[in-house]
Amino acid sequence: MAGAAAEQHRLAAVVESWLGRPVLVVGDAMLDEWRFADSDRLCREAPAPILTLRRRISAAGGAANTAVNIAALGGRAALVAPIGADVAGDEVHDCLDRAGVWDRTVSHSSRPTPVKRRMLAGSQILLREDSGGPAEPLDDAGVARLLDALACATTELHAAGGAAPTLVVCDYALGALPAPVRGWLVANRERYATVALDAHDLADWRGLAPTVVTPSFAEASRLLAHTAARPGGGGEGLHLDHPDRARSDGPSELTVGVAPGDGRVAAEEIEPGARGDAARPDRAVLAESRLAELRQHTGADVVAVTLDTEGAVVAGPDGEPNRSHSNPMPASHTVGAGDAYLAAMTLALAADAPLPTAAQLAQLAATITVSDTGTCVCRREDLLTALNRSGDGDAPTLVGADELATIAGAHRRAGRSVVFTNGCFDVLHPGHVRYLEQARALGDLLVVAVNADGSVRRLKGADRPVNPVEDRVALLAALTHVDHVVVFEEDSPARLIEAIRPDIYVKGGDYPPELVPEAPLVRRLGGQVRTLGYVPDRSTSAIIDRIRAHGGSAPVAGQA
Repeated sequence: MAGAAAEQHRLAAVVESWLGRPVLVVGDAMLDEWRFADSDRLCREAPAPILTLRRRISAAGGAANTAVNIAALGGRAALVAPIGADVAGDEVHDCLDRAGVWDRTVSHSSRPTPVKRRMLAGSQILLREDSGGPAEPLDDAGVARLLDALACATTELHAAGGAAPTLVVCDYALGALPAPVRGWLVANRERYATVALDAHDLADWRGLAPTVVTPSFAEASRLLAHTAARPGGGGEGLHLDHPDRARSDGPSELTVGVAPGDGRVAAEEIEPGARGDAARPDRAVLAESRLAELRQHTGADVVAVTLDTEGAVVAGPDGEPNRSHSNPMPASHTVGAGDAYLAAMTLALAADAPLPTAAQLAQLAATITVSDTGTCVCRREDLLTALNRSGDGDAPTLVGADELATIAGAHRRAGRSVVFTNGCFDVLHPGHVRYLEQARALGDLLVVAVNADGSVRRLKGADRPVNPVEDRVALLAALTHVDHVVVFEEDSPARLIEAIRPDIYVKGGDYPPELVPEAPLVRRLGGQVRTLGYVPDRSTSAIIDRIRAHGGSAPVAGQA
């Protein structure tokens, strides 16, 4: 496959470049406990299963899991967080030691370690028990010790790496980041080259000016609702006190049909299934429409709105959205996948990778960790192996529709975006080459669908095509920027679009995307439509006219 090997080497080079990069993680650390049981009968006292415990697994959770992921991906991670002086805290320490994380946590005898205990039968989570929440705030002595640990760890990482370290803030509102700690981080922002923020309440961190924020869809919705409700709708200033606001456990929805910049968010949440799937908004489209506002309200250079199994929508200072995809997975497989996403995104940006590359690696890191039950950790070796698989050159350039759908799905699972275009491409000329080069630059995989000879005759007239489909396909397949070519018999590529579900559909022409006939279908499937202007005086019709003007009619396909 043309260009795939070079792409794989480029991505792998980014992964190699972040090896040993110093990263300080601060925030709410917790313990994830997984209890696996068997059940083959109900108890007599109630209609409840009798569970027989078979095995128990402990894993670092929250900020601790983010630090574990950074270390597993090859970074040099240090964790500063309050940890209870209890059995759960001891297990968190063990998890950090096994992962090679610099454990700079601060022990507190008066605050238990937060624990999430999950009981499973098979791969099904039957219940989750949470304990050790923020019952008591950190006292003054505890805050002072935490600030000392922050200052020391920052200096230690700077000395070890020879440059300003990267900072990752994981604020899950469990009390690890009280106002004095948030104020210290804001005041010392210049000590960190790259700052990543994952916070349940982004409004608390407006003054931090992070490099990247990674809110979930619900967290992004809450921020927009909060800024819209504030007088003047402004987002300036740092909020050092957690306001007493209701927090929903379920997903919030951004307003349907509200123009970007409108500043309004629906007062009523749309509950899944409440009005049927047809009435539910496309979360990716809604998030994409509000990315500029989210950047304004967070002060971040990059905003990545994560959509669970639907992937993510990412945009940087240029405002150009980047969509990545994932696969539906059981909920028990996705715990901590966001931590893997955050870790890879942070390391890639800290290594000065372009935003599309960072987004691609982050999505791939999250995707390859969800193959089994447990807390997700992405290892550097697994990421490089996945890149090797996605960079295989075994897939042929000319493929059938069914094979192409399978190939596109595999690339999407690997976090790669699929670009699709179609046309007759009767007489290949520089305008075509430039157009396909621009189309390939929009994503990671370019698929070109070519009209069969009968389709061209119906669209262009009885004297077309000039070149039979075999010749047209051979020339397109030889172009470096084309990954796959597929032939379709219909007049419209709609069937192929439904099968491939491209992330970006490209058409040539000097007209807005709204006038492209396939635009509604592409958008319904979660993609976006782009139009690229033609190169002046470069067209098949113009070439044929010049040939005819020089003394003869162009032969039709199959004629001498």
